[in-house]
Amino acid sequence: MHNIRQYQLPLQRYMAMMDLQEGNERLFYKLLIDNVEELLPIVYTPTVGEACQKYGSIFSRPQGLYISLKEKGKILEVLKNWPERSIQVIVVTDGERILGLGDLGCQGMGIPVGKLSLYTALGGVRPSACLPITLDVGTNNEELLNDEFYIGLRQRRVTGQEYADFLHEFMAAVKQNYGEKVLIQFEDFANHNAFDLLARYGTTHLVFNDDIQGTASVVLAGLVAALKLVGGTLAEHTYLFLGAGEAGTGIAELIALEMSRQTKTPIDECRKKIWLVDSKGLIVSTRKESLQHFKKPWAHEHEHVGNLLDAVNAIKPTVLIGTSGKGQTFTQEVVEAISSFNEMPIILALSNPTSQAECTAEQAYTWSKGRAVFATGSPFDPVEYNGKTHVPGQANNAYIFPGFGLGVVMSGAIRVHDDMLLAASEALAQQVTQENFDKGLIYPPFSNIRKISAHIAANVAARAYELGLASRRPRPKDLVKYAESCMYSPIYRNYR
Repeated sequence: MHNIRQYQLPLQRYMAMMDLQEGNERLFYKLLIDNVEELLPIVYTPTVGEACQKYGSIFSRPQGLYISLKEKGKILEVLKNWPERSIQVIVVTDGERILGLGDLGCQGMGIPVGKLSLYTALGGVRPSACLPITLDVGTNNEELLNDEFYIGLRQRRVTGQEYADFLHEFMAAVKQNYGEKVLIQFEDFANHNAFDLLARYGTTHLVFNDDIQGTASVVLAGLVAALKLVGGTLAEHTYLFLGAGEAGTGIAELIALEMSRQTKTPIDECRKKIWLVDSKGLIVSTRKESLQHFKKPWAHEHEHVGNLLDAVNAIKPTVLIGTSGKGQTFTQEVVEAISSFNEMPIILALSNPTSQAECTAEQAYTWSKGRAVFATGSPFDPVEYNGKTHVPGQANNAYIFPGFGLGVVMSGAIRVHDDMLLAASEALAQQVTQENFDKGLIYPPFSNIRKISAHIAANVAARAYELGLASRRPRPKDLVKYAESCMYSPIYRNYR
């Protein structure tokens, strides 16, 4: 750690950590687990975003498996080249929508590698059971196509039937090679593909999309915890989203699902409490014809409203959630408006990396006069306002997906059901202590993330057993203890 702290730039620390992972895996995980709050922003957001942008020029060795269009018809053979046989979790990307940074093509590999190192460090899935994959279907990023160090195919992205066939062959090959129980996590696919893939393979494979489902689960947990600060039930609040892509609609749907479960009302009724604003303004019923299919359920009766500020004043939400991928969109007027009709407005600026956050922690606390319950996607330092220190929570998917993955793997689940995501949210919300609330936090600190992950895994596994989706028999008596016993720990034996 002393050596790593000598580096001035986060990217240099990232490269040092990647070298360590390659050279001494156990030590890499020991460091990451013991210094999780310090190193998480290095091996994951926000630094991993910069690493992906510069991946070609910092590339030293392939850390995962690249499958390119040139290997169409031979994907199964390529998978068989990977040295490890028993794989439990695959994180796969095609690099089209990396964080808020756009199409990075093959250089998106940094994301599956980073995600899987968190599956191990935070969720205890064995490193040898994790497989990062990048599907190289080209890139539309001109800068990369002209970059001498770009590591991928120098061609435009394939789309349509050719793309669908390539993915179909990949999914079939994974199942053939690793069996029914390998968890396939889709990561950073563009909106139109992400929803299609989840719909197409959700019934035939064990699939999970962290951008849609993981984000939704972690945000729902934060909201459930925030209610202890602001009062009321989920159904008594009104929600306004800026951004109606994968994350926005995914979160909205899970909130509606949990509301529906709590109040026993149909999900269509619950959706009416949730409003979304996209680049063309508030999503309303008069726009239904031109909307993408995943936005249609959110088109409610209302006159056209062109921008976020007008939408805030028209809808009067109690909860404002940003998933737009555009920085500085929660302006002073917007924050002051929502604070004018809420004693404690809940404001979540979730876009990553830090530069894309809808507003900073300092802005949220200052403009709301210290009253906002605030959380972000990327880490922000505590803010002092009027003599009180406010600690912004981080709605980081790393709270959910490692424990979720462990729960799926240890129960031998064969499908992912929405109820398992709700179970993960409930378990995370339960881990927030009174001491955390006193600081304004709606998420527990990352320092005891392995304990949190064990509880999430146990809750997810329990739900899988209840739903009849778990194949590991007999069901362990104490699921939390069983989860802890399944976790990989980088322990050094003492020979003295």
